[in-house]
Amino acid sequence: MVNPHTTGTGHTDQTGDTGYTANPDDVLTLPRSYVDAMIRHSRAFVPQECCGLIAGAGGRAVKRYELRNDNPSVLRYTANAQDQLAAMREMWDNDWDLLAIYHSHTHTQAYPSATDIRLAFYPEAYYVLVSLQEADRPVVRAYRILDGVVTEHAIRVAD
Repeated sequence: MVNPHTTGTGHTDQTGDTGYTANPDDVLTLPRSYVDAMIRHSRAFVPQECCGLIAGAGGRAVKRYELRNDNPSVLRYTANAQDQLAAMREMWDNDWDLLAIYHSHTHTQAYPSATDIRLAFYPEAYYVLVSLQEADRPVVRAYRILDGVVTEHAIRVAD
């Protein structure tokens, strides 16, 4: 079952300085179908991590993309460059934004790893993590990562 209690705390772990400021009051709204699909996608690739993107328009999720993982591992993912480029081109063509980047943690909590933080190159995007640490109780959480600063955001699941 989806853990619909994907509450963010707005907690910031470190301090950083940049032109973009994450507002901890921002809430990521996702259709229930997207949350369910991210969990299915994550379960389909256990024990490896899965990855994907969510396009948005005006802050509203409009399309979810499942990307192939070119580095199947229990510790990390590498999004397939062709899949990522095709998704980004469709976003550009439709004037959509990169709303979120998601991936799974199959054996750890839904919190960005040191690698996730180091490779977070899209400060405007949410980083959504699906944890299957407890296989029967998946947890989905969202963050923004800016200059090494991890800020958790609430997820509102819409029907």
